[in-house]
Amino acid sequence: MNIADVTIDLEDAALPGDLALPDEPGGVVLFAHGSGSSRHSPRNRAVATGLNDAGIGTLLIDLLTAREDETDAVTGELRFDIGLLTRRLAGAIDWLTAAPPTAGYPIGLFGASTGAAAALAAAAQRPGRVGAVVSRGGRPDLAGDALERVTAPVLLIVGARDPQVLRLNDDAAGRMRAAEHRLEVVPRASHLFEEPGTLEQVTAMAARWFDRYLTQHATVS
Repeated sequence: MNIADVTIDLEDAALPGDLALPDEPGGVVLFAHGSGSSRHSPRNRAVATGLNDAGIGTLLIDLLTAREDETDAVTGELRFDIGLLTRRLAGAIDWLTAAPPTAGYPIGLFGASTGAAAALAAAAQRPGRVGAVVSRGGRPDLAGDALERVTAPVLLIVGARDPQVLRLNDDAAGRMRAAEHRLEVVPRASHLFEEPGTLEQVTAMAARWFDRYLTQHATVS
Protein backbone atom coordinates (compact mmCIF):
# COMPACT_ATOMS: atom_id res chain seq x y z
CA MET A 1 0.00 0.00 0.00
CA ASN A 2 1.39 3.37 -1.06
CA ILE A 3 0.15 6.26 1.08
CA ALA A 4 0.97 9.90 0.37
CA ASP A 5 -0.05 13.40 1.42
CA VAL A 6 -0.95 15.37 -1.69
CA THR A 7 -2.06 18.89 -2.54
CA ILE A 8 -4.60 19.62 -5.26
CA ASP A 9 -3.69 23.04 -6.65
CA LEU A 10 -6.72 24.76 -8.17
CA GLU A 11 -7.24 28.32 -9.35
CA ASP A 12 -9.01 29.37 -6.15
CA ALA A 13 -7.62 26.96 -3.56
CA ALA A 14 -4.94 24.47 -2.60
CA LEU A 15 -6.70 21.42 -1.17
CA PRO A 16 -4.86 18.90 1.02
CA GLY A 17 -5.57 15.23 0.46
CA ASP A 18 -4.69 11.71 1.54
CA LEU A 19 -3.96 9.35 -1.35
CA ALA A 20 -3.82 5.58 -0.79
CA LEU A 21 -2.92 3.26 -3.65
CA PRO A 22 -2.76 -0.53 -3.36
CA ASP A 23 -0.40 -2.33 -5.70
CA GLU A 24 -1.99 -2.31 -9.17
CA PRO A 25 -5.28 -0.70 -8.06
CA GLY A 26 -8.42 -1.40 -10.04
CA GLY A 27 -9.30 2.28 -9.91
CA VAL A 28 -9.23 5.33 -7.65
CA VAL A 29 -12.23 6.62 -5.70
CA LEU A 30 -12.40 10.32 -4.84
CA PHE A 31 -14.37 11.07 -1.66
CA ALA A 32 -16.67 14.08 -1.29
CA HIS A 33 -17.42 14.53 2.41
CA GLY A 34 -20.71 15.75 3.81
CA SER A 35 -21.97 18.76 5.69
CA GLY A 36 -19.50 20.15 8.19
CA SER A 37 -17.08 17.27 7.71
CA SER A 38 -13.57 16.90 6.26
CA ARG A 39 -11.18 14.34 4.85
CA HIS A 40 -10.74 13.14 8.44
CA SER A 41 -14.35 11.90 8.64
CA PRO A 42 -14.12 8.57 10.51
CA ARG A 43 -16.98 7.10 8.48
CA ASN A 44 -15.47 7.97 5.12
CA ARG A 45 -12.05 6.79 6.28
CA ALA A 46 -13.55 3.47 7.35
CA VAL A 47 -15.13 3.05 3.91
CA ALA A 48 -11.86 4.08 2.24
CA THR A 49 -9.95 1.45 4.21
CA GLY A 50 -12.44 -1.18 3.09
CA LEU A 51 -12.02 -0.13 -0.53
CA ASN A 52 -8.23 -0.27 -0.17
CA ASP A 53 -8.54 -3.80 1.19
CA ALA A 54 -10.57 -4.62 -1.94
CA GLY A 55 -7.74 -3.37 -4.16
CA ILE A 56 -9.18 0.06 -4.96
CA GLY A 57 -7.27 3.29 -4.46
CA THR A 58 -8.76 6.25 -2.58
CA LEU A 59 -8.28 10.00 -2.37
CA LEU A 60 -9.82 11.91 0.52
CA ILE A 61 -9.59 15.68 0.22
CA ASP A 62 -10.84 18.76 2.03
CA LEU A 63 -13.25 20.57 -0.26
CA LEU A 64 -12.89 23.82 1.69
CA THR A 65 -9.74 25.73 2.63
CA ALA A 66 -8.92 26.22 6.31
CA ARG A 67 -10.26 29.78 6.21
CA GLU A 68 -13.43 28.71 4.39
CA ASP A 69 -13.91 25.93 6.92
CA GLU A 70 -13.72 28.45 9.77
CA THR A 71 -16.35 30.60 8.06
CA ASP A 72 -18.56 27.62 7.36
CA ALA A 73 -18.37 26.49 10.99
CA VAL A 74 -20.12 29.76 11.90
CA THR A 75 -22.48 30.28 8.95
CA GLY A 76 -23.02 26.74 7.63
CA GLU A 77 -23.37 28.24 4.15
CA LEU A 78 -20.44 26.85 2.18
CA ARG A 79 -21.32 23.22 2.88
CA PHE A 80 -24.49 23.85 0.87
CA ASP A 81 -22.72 25.73 -1.92
CA ILE A 82 -23.01 22.83 -4.36
CA GLY A 83 -21.58 24.92 -7.21
CA LEU A 84 -18.37 25.58 -5.25
CA LEU A 85 -18.05 21.97 -4.08
CA THR A 86 -18.66 20.71 -7.61
CA ARG A 87 -15.93 22.93 -9.06
CA ARG A 88 -13.48 21.69 -6.45
CA LEU A 89 -14.36 18.05 -7.15
CA ALA A 90 -14.09 18.55 -10.91
CA GLY A 91 -10.64 20.03 -10.36
CA ALA A 92 -9.65 17.03 -8.26
CA ILE A 93 -10.91 14.70 -11.01
CA ASP A 94 -8.73 16.55 -13.51
CA TRP A 95 -5.78 16.22 -11.12
CA LEU A 96 -6.30 12.47 -10.78
CA THR A 97 -6.44 12.17 -14.55
CA ALA A 98 -3.12 13.97 -15.01
CA ALA A 99 -1.07 13.14 -11.89
CA PRO A 100 1.62 10.48 -12.54
CA PRO A 101 0.59 8.17 -9.67
CA THR A 102 -3.05 7.93 -10.81
CA ALA A 103 -3.12 8.82 -14.52
CA GLY A 104 -4.82 6.11 -16.53
CA TYR A 105 -6.78 4.57 -13.66
CA PRO A 106 -10.60 4.60 -13.78
CA ILE A 107 -12.08 7.18 -11.40
CA GLY A 108 -15.03 6.71 -9.07
CA LEU A 109 -16.75 9.16 -6.73
CA PHE A 110 -18.07 8.47 -3.23
CA GLY A 111 -20.21 11.23 -1.73
CA ALA A 112 -21.94 11.66 1.62
CA SER A 113 -24.69 14.14 2.53
CA THR A 114 -24.20 17.35 0.51
CA GLY A 115 -21.00 15.89 -0.91
CA ALA A 116 -23.12 13.38 -2.80
CA ALA A 117 -24.85 16.21 -4.68
CA ALA A 118 -21.47 17.64 -5.63
CA ALA A 119 -20.26 14.18 -6.70
CA LEU A 120 -23.24 13.72 -9.00
CA ALA A 121 -22.87 17.22 -10.45
CA ALA A 122 -19.14 16.65 -11.01
CA ALA A 123 -19.89 13.33 -12.72
CA ALA A 124 -22.26 15.18 -15.04
CA GLN A 125 -19.48 17.68 -15.84
CA ARG A 126 -16.84 14.98 -16.44
CA PRO A 127 -18.82 12.20 -18.15
CA GLY A 128 -15.78 10.71 -19.86
CA ARG A 129 -13.69 10.56 -16.71
CA VAL A 130 -16.01 9.32 -13.96
CA GLY A 131 -16.76 5.61 -14.18
CA ALA A 132 -19.10 5.19 -11.20
CA VAL A 133 -20.69 7.09 -8.30
CA VAL A 134 -21.77 5.91 -4.84
CA SER A 135 -23.79 8.05 -2.42
CA ARG A 136 -24.04 7.32 1.33
CA GLY A 137 -26.93 9.04 3.07
CA GLY A 138 -26.65 11.67 0.37
CA ARG A 139 -28.69 14.62 -0.83
CA PRO A 140 -28.86 13.92 -4.57
CA ASP A 141 -31.81 16.30 -4.80
CA LEU A 142 -29.38 19.18 -4.31
CA ALA A 143 -27.64 18.28 -7.58
CA GLY A 144 -30.55 19.85 -9.45
CA ASP A 145 -30.72 19.33 -13.21
CA ALA A 146 -27.33 17.58 -13.15
CA LEU A 147 -29.14 14.44 -11.97
CA GLU A 148 -30.59 13.94 -15.42
CA ARG A 149 -27.20 14.41 -17.10
CA VAL A 150 -25.25 11.81 -15.12
CA THR A 151 -24.28 8.91 -17.38
CA ALA A 152 -22.04 6.98 -14.96
CA PRO A 153 -23.59 4.11 -12.97
CA VAL A 154 -24.96 5.44 -9.67
CA LEU A 155 -25.59 3.59 -6.39
CA LEU A 156 -27.64 5.41 -3.76
CA ILE A 157 -27.32 3.94 -0.24
CA VAL A 158 -29.72 5.10 2.48
CA GLY A 159 -30.55 3.90 5.98
CA ALA A 160 -34.02 2.47 6.59
CA ARG A 161 -34.32 4.70 9.68
CA ASP A 162 -33.66 7.87 7.67
CA PRO A 163 -37.13 8.39 6.16
CA GLN A 164 -36.74 11.96 4.88
CA VAL A 165 -33.46 11.26 3.09
CA LEU A 166 -34.85 7.96 1.83
CA ARG A 167 -37.77 9.80 0.24
CA LEU A 168 -35.41 12.35 -1.35
CA ASN A 169 -33.24 9.56 -2.75
CA ASP A 170 -36.24 7.66 -4.08
CA ASP A 171 -37.42 10.80 -5.86
CA ALA A 172 -33.92 11.44 -7.23
CA ALA A 173 -33.61 7.87 -8.51
CA GLY A 174 -36.83 8.39 -10.43
CA ARG A 175 -35.32 11.38 -12.22
CA MET A 176 -32.05 9.72 -13.21
CA ARG A 177 -31.48 8.70 -16.80
CA ALA A 178 -28.25 6.77 -16.25
CA ALA A 179 -28.63 3.29 -17.70
CA GLU A 180 -27.39 1.79 -14.42
CA HIS A 181 -28.67 3.27 -11.17
CA ARG A 182 -29.91 1.63 -8.00
CA LEU A 183 -31.27 2.56 -4.58
CA GLU A 184 -30.17 0.27 -1.73
CA VAL A 185 -31.70 0.54 1.75
CA VAL A 186 -29.68 -0.68 4.74
CA PRO A 187 -31.96 -2.20 7.40
CA ARG A 188 -31.84 -0.73 10.92
CA ALA A 189 -29.49 2.06 9.79
CA SER A 190 -30.02 5.73 10.62
CA HIS A 191 -28.58 8.71 8.75
CA LEU A 192 -24.98 8.34 9.98
CA PHE A 193 -24.91 4.52 9.86
CA GLU A 194 -23.80 4.38 13.48
CA GLU A 195 -25.60 1.13 14.26
CA PRO A 196 -23.35 -1.96 14.56
CA GLY A 197 -22.55 -3.52 11.20
CA THR A 198 -24.36 -0.94 9.07
CA LEU A 199 -21.28 0.96 7.88
CA GLU A 200 -19.68 -2.36 7.00
CA GLN A 201 -22.70 -3.05 4.79
CA VAL A 202 -22.19 0.31 3.08
CA THR A 203 -18.53 -0.51 2.48
CA ALA A 204 -19.36 -3.92 1.00
CA MET A 205 -22.02 -2.42 -1.30
CA ALA A 206 -19.64 0.31 -2.46
CA ALA A 207 -16.79 -2.15 -3.04
CA ARG A 208 -19.01 -4.36 -5.19
CA TRP A 209 -20.25 -1.37 -7.21
CA PHE A 210 -16.77 -0.02 -7.86
CA ASP A 211 -15.42 -3.49 -8.59
CA ARG A 212 -18.10 -3.95 -11.24
CA TYR A 213 -17.77 -0.57 -12.91
CA LEU A 214 -14.13 0.40 -12.26
CA THR A 215 -12.00 -2.68 -11.63
CA GLN A 216 -13.51 -4.83 -14.36
CA HIS A 217 -13.25 -1.93 -16.79
CA ALA A 218 -9.59 -1.52 -15.89
CA THR A 219 -9.00 -5.22 -16.45
CA VAL A 220 -10.65 -5.14 -19.86
CA SER A 221 -8.87 -1.98 -20.97
